[in-house]
Amino acid sequence: MAQQAVNKKVYQEESKCGCGHSHDHEAHGQTHVHTHGHGEVCSCGHVHDASEHEETCGNGHHHEQEGNGEGGHHHEHEEDDSGEHHHRHGHTHGHGGECGCGHDHEHGHTHEHGEGCSCGHDHEEHDHEGHRHEPIERRAENHAFDHVKKQVYILENLGCANCAAKMERKIQELPQVDYANIIYATKQLQVVTNTSEELLPVFQEICSSIEEEVTVAKRDRKPAPKSEKETGKKSRWKENQKDFIEIGAGAVFFMAGKLTEQTNSMLSFALFLIGYLILGRYVLLTAGKNLFKGHVFDENFLMSIATLGAFVIGDYPEALGVMIFYRVGELFEEIAVARSRSQIMEAVDMRPEVVNRVNNQATEVIPAEDAVIGDLLLVRPGDRIPLDGTIVEGESRIDTSPVTGEPVPVSAAAGDAVTSGCVNTSGLLKIRVDKVLEDSMVTRILDSVENAAASKPKIDRFITRFSRIYTPFVVALAAATAILPSLITGDWNYWVYTALTFLVISCPCALVLSVPLAFFSGIGAGSKRGILFKGGVAIEALQGVKAIVMDKTGTITQGNFVVQKVVPADGIGEEELLAWAAECEMTSTHPIGNSIVLAAKEKGLTLSSPKAVEEISGRGIRAELADGTILCGNRKFLEEQGIDLTQYEDAVYGTEVLLARNGRYAGHIVIADTIKADAAPAVNALRKLGILTAMLTGDAKKSAESVGNEIGIDEVHARLLPQNKVEELQKIRSQHGSVMFVGDGINDAPVLAGADVGAAMGSGADAAIEAADVVFMTSSMAAVPESLKIARMTGAIAKQNVVFALVVKALVMILGLAGMANMWMAVFADTGVAMICILNSIRILYKK
Repeated sequence: MAQQAVNKKVYQEESKCGCGHSHDHEAHGQTHVHTHGHGEVCSCGHVHDASEHEETCGNGHHHEQEGNGEGGHHHEHEEDDSGEHHHRHGHTHGHGGECGCGHDHEHGHTHEHGEGCSCGHDHEEHDHEGHRHEPIERRAENHAFDHVKKQVYILENLGCANCAAKMERKIQELPQVDYANIIYATKQLQVVTNTSEELLPVFQEICSSIEEEVTVAKRDRKPAPKSEKETGKKSRWKENQKDFIEIGAGAVFFMAGKLTEQTNSMLSFALFLIGYLILGRYVLLTAGKNLFKGHVFDENFLMSIATLGAFVIGDYPEALGVMIFYRVGELFEEIAVARSRSQIMEAVDMRPEVVNRVNNQATEVIPAEDAVIGDLLLVRPGDRIPLDGTIVEGESRIDTSPVTGEPVPVSAAAGDAVTSGCVNTSGLLKIRVDKVLEDSMVTRILDSVENAAASKPKIDRFITRFSRIYTPFVVALAAATAILPSLITGDWNYWVYTALTFLVISCPCALVLSVPLAFFSGIGAGSKRGILFKGGVAIEALQGVKAIVMDKTGTITQGNFVVQKVVPADGIGEEELLAWAAECEMTSTHPIGNSIVLAAKEKGLTLSSPKAVEEISGRGIRAELADGTILCGNRKFLEEQGIDLTQYEDAVYGTEVLLARNGRYAGHIVIADTIKADAAPAVNALRKLGILTAMLTGDAKKSAESVGNEIGIDEVHARLLPQNKVEELQKIRSQHGSVMFVGDGINDAPVLAGADVGAAMGSGADAAIEAADVVFMTSSMAAVPESLKIARMTGAIAKQNVVFALVVKALVMILGLAGMANMWMAVFADTGVAMICILNSIRILYKK
């Protein structure tokens, strides 16, 4: 479904906005109204087309209108409870009365700036009302600066989620940095600076001071060559191979030490010590360096203290055994994270490395980023379409599932637009490049997923804050456990050993890692099914949705006009009636008229041009055909011409075109928007999930109820202006709770602004991609319940991970105090739990 991009701009107080109008603002806002003519481009840069219609147009059809509101342009300021001022800006464009065609048109979008949103744009000190983000807490932690260019860096060798959180805090504290965010799942550092100074060396120093092997590099937007990917995999294998060798050597020395423990204590000690140094030398060195840098609660430091403490109290096997277990856990945790990260990114990064450009009948292979608009590309059967374009030669079937999740291939031929990322399944195609790599769908999907990963939900932010308290608390508890009971009982070895287990448990990595990876997996699972979540905040908000409110056109219906029924009067055939209507409409450019002509052609009817055509503005058409004088228009038109309409029966649903021949009623044709085939099953699936469904539309009540009854909608609210839709949505929220609105992303700005979660249909159209919290790439209703299921599963897994990690750690501490736990169990409570949480997170990807 074609949609126009929604511009999102920041407007300053007492300045000119993009529409060219000056607006003065008071403390709580002032409204300015301006309208634009039908189909024209206004100075705000938006094209305003007809949506749905209610008034009588020039060709005489009677149209049901979806939202025929007044146009308005408004700015307002408000102050929240904290005293912070928010600036709202919005405008709707209304076309009231009759334009040349007699249609009523409305187009609108509203912006509220203040909180950071997940729409992919950052907003400085503004709320973003038109993007429906005020109800979802959109703090500028992640997206506060989208209107300023973000710099993105890659943190290679980043292996610790808790260390990533520390790096983010340190970088955020820099005076040259306005915003910093590290996404552990994608290894990205996103920053906005207030200086032209090159800060890469500063970022490198901060990151390496926390995790020494981390290297910071500017992100290369070019797709990584396959050879480079393979090299990276081999490099990781070499690093892991080294770990396996060291772990194996440590295990050999551990077994040798245990065998000689009873016969030669000195040799046994030496074997344990050598094995410990092989496995723990890097941990000890890193701990020492970090200690001088002030990182007291570093994971390496805690592990070093715990194992060295075991040596001090003479428990040598325990020290080496714990270090072996720790290294094994760290290794498998690293492998699990890398694997889950690569699985998700490879699923969404469909950017081509090279393309086949046709040049003077010859084909040359060039880098994908070098292709420009207008280039002719060759796409062979089985190849992925590299860039967005238009077929100029060839015919094939296109598998769109990699982009939309739609499993059924679609036919495509010359003149059809094709989307990058889809697969050419059969014929040889030549396509003309319409968008370069940076603007094509494959890059936009990747950017959407990366931006989504940067949006941290409440539970993630809570765990990050909690971890900063948790570690010092457990370390303090360990110190108290080592000293206080020992002073009373005198059993220093027992209580010191118990305290050492607490130190191992005090590492918060499992907690910090488990939540973002769960949400990142949910984002990846959605993208595989053609559902783009604009961040963890959107997924989190979806979990609490109690009601789903839907627009009709383009959401429940296809958004097209199709002849549904031909109802002739007595003595007249259906084909004869359809042919008369089509001949009257042959010169029409209106969708209603086009649908009639198309229906006649599909039936193979022979059409003749009328001898004369007279269009009566706002009523209909009088045409002189071979069969006589034909009147074609709305009911009012025929009544004005004195036509007896006693045989006419009003249709339940749709727009009607009435016809008369030589002064006698001949019949009528019903044209209606087609209901999507999956609409009824989707509504039924929502009902099973315990979700109330409602439809808000500007249609006539009878027509709207007909659609609602056919698909099983719980509540139907018809004849609504945009402002009335907002009122109805607020009523639904007050009665049922959190509300998700599903629309087309263009004509429903007022109601979208009032929803807790905004979702857009549109098969990846610009407006939907940019404006919504959730985008359904297939425009399929089935994606609505699917998105709720993914969101609920993601939230459940994130909570499972947190509860599991905390319960295991608490249980080990209790068992330790009772003398029933050792450091081996404590290591499992750290690295073992982290690995289980990782595996639990990525199972979303495989859920059918």
